[in-house]
Amino acid sequence: QVQLVESGGGLVQAGGSLRLSCAASGRTFSTYHMGWFRQVPGKEREFVAAINWTGGSKYYADFVKGRFTISRDSGRNSVYLQMNSLKPEDTAVYYCAFGGALATMTGKYDYWGQGTQVTVSS
Repeated sequence: QVQLVESGGGLVQAGGSLRLSCAASGRTFSTYHMGWFRQVPGKEREFVAAINWTGGSKYYADFVKGRFTISRDSGRNSVYLQMNSLKPEDTAVYYCAFGGALATMTGKYDYWGQGTQVTVSS
């Protein structure tokens, strides 16, 4: 059974940092692309960042460029999101996702974690 588990969320003051982790089990994802999305109540889940299966290509939403960094460790079936200079508007539930296509659309990803809450106070 495939399972993706996020960790690292929490409460942080504006300007602070958090590092999210997502570990997968149940199969090998070394050739899968990985992404991070976020969602706030009442809004659609939105793309944050993605990394291709080699780790050589990374994509970011404009609102996180220069502040967030995505990375992966294929040997550990894991993807990470380093979040710096956090803003109150970054408050959301963050989800990791693995898929066969490198994309910004949720429908292109096959496996999802349960989400981890990030709250940034002003």
